Amino acid sequence: MSRDTIVDSLLSILPADRLQNSASALAAFQSDGLTAFAVQPRAIVVPRSAEEVVQTVQWCHRQGVPFVARGSGTSLSGGSLPHADGIVIALNRLNRVLEVDLPNRRAVVEPGVINSVLTSMVAHAGLYYAPDPSSQQVCTIGGNVAFNSGGAHCLKYGMTSNHVLAMKMLLADGELVDVGLGGGECIGPDLLGLMVGSEGLLGIALEITVKLMPRPEKFHTVLAGYDTLQQAGAAVATIIGSGLLPAAIEIMDRLSMQAATAAVGARYPENVEAVLIVELDGSTESVDTERCLLDELLSKSGASEVIVAADAQERATIWKGRKSVFSAVGHLSPDFIVQDGVVPRSQLGFALQRIEAMSREAGIAVANVFHAGDGNLHPLIMFDGRKPGELQNAERLAEKIVQLCIELGGSITGEHGVGMEKRQFLPGMFSEDSLDCMRRTRIACDPKEIANRGKMFPDAEAPALGMYGLHPLEKQGVASRM
Repeated sequence: MSRDTIVDSLLSILPADRLQNSASALAAFQSDGLTAFAVQPRAIVVPRSAEEVVQTVQWCHRQGVPFVARGSGTSLSGGSLPHADGIVIALNRLNRVLEVDLPNRRAVVEPGVINSVLTSMVAHAGLYYAPDPSSQQVCTIGGNVAFNSGGAHCLKYGMTSNHVLAMKMLLADGELVDVGLGGGECIGPDLLGLMVGSEGLLGIALEITVKLMPRPEKFHTVLAGYDTLQQAGAAVATIIGSGLLPAAIEIMDRLSMQAATAAVGARYPENVEAVLIVELDGSTESVDTERCLLDELLSKSGASEVIVAADAQERATIWKGRKSVFSAVGHLSPDFIVQDGVVPRSQLGFALQRIEAMSREAGIAVANVFHAGDGNLHPLIMFDGRKPGELQNAERLAEKIVQLCIELGGSITGEHGVGMEKRQFLPGMFSEDSLDCMRRTRIACDPKEIANRGKMFPDAEAPALGMYGLHPLEKQGVASRM
C-alpha cells in the first residue's frame, strides 16, 4: 500500500490527530538508539488508549501491513527500527499507572510508563521498581519487557522477567490474551516467560503487572581502583567466589571514567586503569557484616585505592557517573558502537585481555563498562562516521567481540536484544532445530509475520548487512532492502 493509501485507510478508524506522516515526524522515528540503521515508515500512529491500539493492530492484520510497537526508542540493537512498508505504533501516550497495590507490593502499568516514574510514585511507601537500565530516566516499561532489560542491580535482583507477574497481550491478529497470574505462580506452559524478551515479535503488552520491592534499609557503595582491567576482572571472580552476593558489581575502564568525569563531574581514584563499583544493600546488620568481608576481599585483590560513599549524595554521584557513560562517550568520540555480549565470569579476565588486544590490533579505541557480576560486557567501540571506512572497521571489531563471547561459551546479548544488530550470530548459539522451534512459535502467534517483521531471525527478509549495514551516508539504500 502507498503512504497516502495507508493514511487514508487509517483515518477511517482513528481520529486525525492520532496520525503523523510529515517529513519531520517520519525522520524522528526512522531509527532507535542504533542509528547506523535508518528506515522511514509509511506512517506513525500515536494512540491514546488501549482500544485504539487494538483497532490499529486489527487493521494491520486485515491489510497485511507490518507494524513496529515503539516506546522511547532507546533500544540499542535496532529492535524498534521501522519497516519500509509498515507503520510505527508509538505507545508513549499510554503512560498511566492503572493500579498501585501497596499491601501486595505490585502495580499495573501501561507500556508507555517511564521506568523511573514508577519508582517515584511508590517511594513514599518505601517501595521501588528494581530493574534499573542506564536509560531508566527515559525508557519505558513496555520496552523493558520487550527486551527483558536488566541494569546495574540485576546481579542480585534479576532482569525484567523476574519482576513481571502478568500481562495483557495484544497478538498480531488483534486478539487480547492474559498471560501470567498477578497473585502467584501459574500452572502449565510459561507463556509469560515466552512473551517477556520476545522483542515485539509475538505482540504488544498493553497492561503489565509488576512487583514492587521494599527499599533496602542500608547501602554500602565503594569504588576500588586497579592498575589493570584484568585485576578488576579477577576481583569480581574473587568476590562472587567468596559467597558474597552484592546488589551490583560494575567495572569501568580509564576511557569510561574520563567520559563520566567530563559529562557529570564524577570523581574516581587517580592513576588507575579500572575501577570496580561494588554495592551492598539490605538490613543494617547484614550490610555491616558483609562490609567486613568485602573490605577484606578488596584488600587482598590488589586494589590501589578504595573510596567509600559517605552518604546518599555520594552514592548517587557514583551511579550517575556509571549510568551516564553511554551518552558521555560522546565527549570522546563523535560516534560509537555499543556491544552487549556475555561471557562466563570465569572467563571475564581473559575476555577483557582479548578485547584490549583486538582494540590495539584494529587501532580503534574501546571504552569498557559492564555489569561485571553477570559477565555482561558493554564495550563502546569509538569511530568517526564522517571518515570513509571507519564505520566498517568498527563493525569488524564489534563482530570479533561477539564471536569471542560465543567461543567462550557466553551469549551474543545480555539485555539489548538481537534486533537487527546480531541476527547473523543466532546460528552460532542455537541449533537449526532450536531456531525452527522459535520460528514456529513466532508464526503460531503471528501467522502473517507482521509484528516487528525482519528482526531477530538470520533469514528474515533482508540478509544481514555486515554487523550494522551500510555507511550512514548510504542509509536510504538500506530502506529499499528491508
